[in-house]
Amino acid sequence: FVAHLVSDEKEQLSSEALEAARISANRYLSKFCGKDNFHMRIRCHPFQVLRINKMLSCAGADRLQTGMRHAYGKPTGVAARVAIGQPIISVRSKDSFGPSVVEALRRAKFKFPGRQKVLGSKKWGFTKYERDVYAKLRQEGVLALDGNHEKYIPNHGKLRAPRVYK
Repeated sequence: FVAHLVSDEKEQLSSEALEAARISANRYLSKFCGKDNFHMRIRCHPFQVLRINKMLSCAGADRLQTGMRHAYGKPTGVAARVAIGQPIISVRSKDSFGPSVVEALRRAKFKFPGRQKVLGSKKWGFTKYERDVYAKLRQEGVLALDGNHEKYIPNHGKLRAPRVYK
């Protein structure tokens, strides 16, 4: 079973919000699925640096600050820019833990601003193949293990091409 937490707005998600959502979902899944029965992946990365131009508001501050002249601020944090329909968190597990995965993503949704949706997937794990296509390709032996993914090995090419699945 695979589910995604998908953004419904174009927005920025702070690294603190991403970490809070990860902790929330991980805690729920560890409690109800067990630590070894799920694989969670954070799909967006906070590369955008947030800055602030601090202004003083006390007496005599008019001699210190320059308003908007040279207003390049100091970094305060980092955020991830997210588009509409972009997955934020993905979780894969056994089919029996499907309701727990959906509930964990629903709880993680409260850590973010804006709107998000929890969507189920028809794919096999984090691969790009649907369940029936994946089973057929694996039966034919044209898939090779590649970490958490599968790599398609076509029948044409070098004669000594390695076959991983027999």
